[in-house]
Amino acid sequence: MKLVIAEKPSVAKTYAAALGAKDRKDGYLEGGKYLISWCIGHLAGLADAGMYDPKFRDWKQADLPILPENWFTVPHSEKKKQFDLLCALMAREDVTEIVNACDAGREGELIFRNVYLLSGCQKPVKRLWLSSMEDEAIRQGFRLLKDSSEYDGLYQSALCRAKADWLVGINATRFFTLLYHHKLRVGR
Repeated sequence: MKLVIAEKPSVAKTYAAALGAKDRKDGYLEGGKYLISWCIGHLAGLADAGMYDPKFRDWKQADLPILPENWFTVPHSEKKKQFDLLCALMAREDVTEIVNACDAGREGELIFRNVYLLSGCQKPVKRLWLSSMEDEAIRQGFRLLKDSSEYDGLYQSALCRAKADWLVGINATRFFTLLYHHKLRVGR
């Protein structure tokens, strides 16, 4: 079986229709040689500052800047059920290959890789890259899957952007909130 992981349920349903996977399960579709599931956007992401050091749970200007030496990726608590399902599907013995069918682009690459890497899965990954959602284009895309390693640079780019956003967001938000809240008595 091939486990196909889309970015969102609507896209997974489109893939399933094109590939003949019509058996609906809780959180995925099955049919032929495919299991097709989805991520619901970002199922996992960089940990909040408080997970790097408990002192960062409180906002103090003296703690800034917050610069993690090692980054942690964690599942988002409100989406943990779907994350756990994907991990269970990846671990199934009959699943021999994973297909990253998230959106074509760096964000889709990051969404998939965060889940795959956090799961600890070691199964081979292929990449579906589509510019059309027509049935024949989908079937053609599945005939022309590429090795996931061809997209490592795209993943590194997305991860770099995510870390930069985290650094600027955490530090700037805390700095300006603390600075102006105390002076103007206003929040963000």
